Formats: sequence, C-alpha cells, structure tokens
Amino acid sequence: MGNIAFRLSGRLGIDLPVVDGEWDDIPETDRAAALTRWESIRGSIPDRVFALERQINTLQARLFEEDDFEASCVLNSDIAELASRINDLHIWYRINQEIETRRHS
Repeated sequence: MGNIAFRLSGRLGIDLPVVDGEWDDIPETDRAAALTRWESIRGSIPDRVFALERQINTLQARLFEEDDFEASCVLNSDIAELASRINDLHIWYRINQEIETRRHS
C-alpha cells in the first residue's frame, strides 16, 4: 500500500505531492485528502507565476540598461531560470486536470 506526502520545492516555492507506490493502491480517503490539499496548493500557482513574471520584468529592465557583456549573460541566465520555473509551475497546474480525468474514466 502506498501513501502520499507533500514536500516543499524550494525552486518552485510550493509543496509538491510525492506518491509512494501506485496511485490506485492508496486508500480512497487518503487520495481524496491529497486531492483536496493539492487543489489548495494548485490555487496558489497563478500567484506564484505572477510573482516570477514580475522578477523577470525587473531583470529585463536591468538587462536593457546593462552595458557589461558578462553581467548581461548573468541576467539572461537568471531570466531563463525564472522562465523555466514558470514553465514547471504551468505543468504542475495542469496535473490536476489529468488526475480528474483519470478519476472519472
């Protein structure tokens, strides 16, 4: 029998589910509790994305003014990392839709 835990992702700034075992082997009450918690976490993702977008905008403004090539490279790298986090958050946001589809099929 498996279980579900949530662990904070320092990179993404949200708790992510960690499933030990097969989803279908987890008791229905535990799955329901996990889905309720995930829905709450999932609801915070758009705010997290918005915060990262603000950081990107700040870095892009600095990049626009930056004359030093090496500093520009660092800023570009930082922007790319934040964009990668946003992409990952979008993927996690869509996971609930996949779980709901599995539950109703």
